[in-house]
Amino acid sequence: MGKLTQKLTKPSPSYYVGRGKLKELIGLRGRTRYSIAIFDDELSPRQQRNLEEALGVKVIDRTALILDIFARRAQTHEGQLQVELAQHEYLLPRLAGQWGHLERLGGGIGTRGPGESQLETDRRLIRNRIYRLKSEIEEIRKHRALYRRQRQRSGIPVVALVGYTNAGKSTLLNALTQANVVVEDKLFSTLDPITRLISLPDGSQFLITDTVGFIHKLPPTVVAAFRATLEELSEAHLLLHLVDITHPDAAEQCLTVEKILDELKLGHKPRLTVPNKLDLAVSREEDLKSIKAASIKQRIRLNQDTTVLISALRGWGLTELLQRIALIIKT
Repeated sequence: MGKLTQKLTKPSPSYYVGRGKLKELIGLRGRTRYSIAIFDDELSPRQQRNLEEALGVKVIDRTALILDIFARRAQTHEGQLQVELAQHEYLLPRLAGQWGHLERLGGGIGTRGPGESQLETDRRLIRNRIYRLKSEIEEIRKHRALYRRQRQRSGIPVVALVGYTNAGKSTLLNALTQANVVVEDKLFSTLDPITRLISLPDGSQFLITDTVGFIHKLPPTVVAAFRATLEELSEAHLLLHLVDITHPDAAEQCLTVEKILDELKLGHKPRLTVPNKLDLAVSREEDLKSIKAASIKQRIRLNQDTTVLISALRGWGLTELLQRIALIIKT
């Protein structure tokens, strides 16, 4: 319906945007009749409440939007638990804005007694739910740790796929393993780690794991909730960083992934950077060699020695990728 941007030294503590931009937003609603306003940053509870009052429509921020997409994508019990935990932790400090009234509740078993407000009741219920969710996710972490110890005893190396959301990680997993993972041209189509065994021509084997995609300004609540999933990366012998080289923001997406890996203390891990979707840039696999040293390297500033160009969809470059993986995990 419309888009507005503003450059400020720092966001307004009351409305996030300046007063003049707020008037523009109000005027835009009169012209376009928009019914929701989405802000590309996390809003404070105060900013969100003030904006909703000023605009007269529902206001959501970047974090709420990402969590809503996560909730739509979560298929497994683990994924649903992780998303619900992130949603509750996001909601808890924002409850005050949901209640313009503080109705008095009568006392009773399980409550604080006479005088407890609806707001206090909701906060207590959400805190209890967060505690139960964390307990369940902790059990999942313990099971994952047990599986990882078993894998370590087997001596089979682990290779983990990382990258910006929608870079093609699930397509690559399917191409290498025929895993039949659901592949969609959507953000966060994979929320749960999927691990498959790959056998190389020389008889050696390794495990490859697909993980949740990263995104710019990944909310801290999301990182915390998906800790059980992201811990899979800590045990990997090698990270394959997939990049959608056709995306106009490929360079920025690369930096975002590198930054998140550093924040997760995984920056030291051996890594191959794998520009993907080259079938959208060239017509034949033979043409990959001709562009390797020029446009791709210049565009995302990569070291050619740690880069393998592929098209996971067409199967281009996968033989070289497996050879490079084998070389690294055997050293």
